Amino acid sequence: MKKSTLKKYAELIVKCGVNVQKGQDVIINADLDQPEFVKMVVEYCYKNGARKVTVDWSYQPLAKLHNKYCSLKTLSTVDDYIVERWKMRVKTLPATIWLDSEDPDGLKGMNDKKAAQARMATFPIIKPYRDEMENKYQWCIAAVPGKKWAKKVFPGFPVNKAVEKLWEAILQASRVDEDPIKAWEKHNKNLAERCAYLNSLHLKSLTYKSSNGTDFTVGLLDKSLFVGGGETTLGSNIYYNPNIPSEECFTTPRKGDIEGVVYSTKPLSYNGQLIENFYIVFEHGKVKEVHAEKGEEVLRQMVNMDEGASMLGEVALIPYNSPISNMNILFYNTLFDENASCHLALGMGYTNCIEGFENYTMKEMHEMGVNDSMIHVDFMIGSEDLSIVGTTKNGEKVQIFQNGNWAF
Repeated sequence: MKKSTLKKYAELIVKCGVNVQKGQDVIINADLDQPEFVKMVVEYCYKNGARKVTVDWSYQPLAKLHNKYCSLKTLSTVDDYIVERWKMRVKTLPATIWLDSEDPDGLKGMNDKKAAQARMATFPIIKPYRDEMENKYQWCIAAVPGKKWAKKVFPGFPVNKAVEKLWEAILQASRVDEDPIKAWEKHNKNLAERCAYLNSLHLKSLTYKSSNGTDFTVGLLDKSLFVGGGETTLGSNIYYNPNIPSEECFTTPRKGDIEGVVYSTKPLSYNGQLIENFYIVFEHGKVKEVHAEKGEEVLRQMVNMDEGASMLGEVALIPYNSPISNMNILFYNTLFDENASCHLALGMGYTNCIEGFENYTMKEMHEMGVNDSMIHVDFMIGSEDLSIVGTTKNGEKVQIFQNGNWAF
C-alpha cells in the first residue's frame, strides 16, 4: 500500500476521527500487526497539537496465556495502578483511538467461562469511571490489517497479497480517496439529514420482518433520537467521528420492550471467537432462547453476563444497497460487517440518543428506559427483503425499509 495513502488514512483518524485538540493527551490501543502505521498515527497526533501520546499494545496469544495460567482470583483483581490510571483518564479526558486488527478466531480454545467470570468481577470496579467519562471525550475505532485476519477474509491468497487486499477494502470502506476529510463532511451531512427525518416521525416502535424468519417488534423511548456519523462532546463541544467507517442511523430502544424472533445474517466475532448462523427469541423484553450452529455456548454466556446483557441497547438502520454491503466482502469484524447491514446490539444503550441528554443524570436516563450492561455487542440482521414498519406516537404506520433499503 502506498505510504501517501496510508498517511491520508492516519490523518483522517486523527483529525476527523478523534479530532485531537491542542494540548490534549491521546491513548492509542493497537495490536502488534501494523507498527509503522501506528507510528504514523502517533506523529499526526503530535502534529495536531497532542501533549502526549501513549500506545497500549495488545497480543491475543498473551491473552490466552494469561487466561490459562492465572488463577480466577488474579484475573478478577483490578490492581491499584489500573484504578489510578482510570482516575487520571476521568481527570484529563484523553482522546482515545482503537486500531483493530484482531484475528476473528484468535481466542478460540480459551476458557470462556473463566474469562467471563473475571470480567464480571472487574467490571463493577471500572464502571463508575467509565460512566463519569460518558459523552465527555472523543474516541474512534478504526482498523488495520492483521495477517490472520486478512487470511480469514481472503483465504485464497498468499499472506502478503491478502494483507494488501484487506488494506484496499478498509481504505475503500473508510472513504480514503482524494480528499477523505471532505468526503466525510459530505457523508456526515447525509446521515444527519436521514436522522432528522426519522426523528420528525416521532416513532414509538419498529416492526421487522424478513423471509428468513425474523419477525419482531421493538419499542422506542419517549424521548429517543436517531443519531449517525459525527457526535459532539459534552462540555468541550468537540465534534468527532467515533467509527471509521460508519453508515448507520441508530437509536436506543426502550429497555425490555421487544417481542419476537430475530435471525442473524452474518457471523459474529465476539471476544476472538465466531458465532455463526444463530437466532434469538425475545419474550417480555428479554432473551428467552438462543440457538447457533457454531458458538452457541459463547452466545449463551454473552447474554448471561449480567441482567442487561439479555436486553437490547441499540437498533441501527443501514440499507442493503450501501457502500460496504456492495463490496460483497464478509469481514468477520463487527466494525465493518455492522456497517453493511441493519443490526441490533445486546447490552448497554447509548445515553446520547435521548433528547436533551445533557440535562439528565445517568441514573435518570436509565430510569427512562436506557439499558445498562457491561456489554454492548452488535449483531447483523439486515437482509435483501427486510421490511421495517414504524408506528408513530399517533398510531400511524410508516414504511421505513422496503426490500432491505430505505423506503424514503
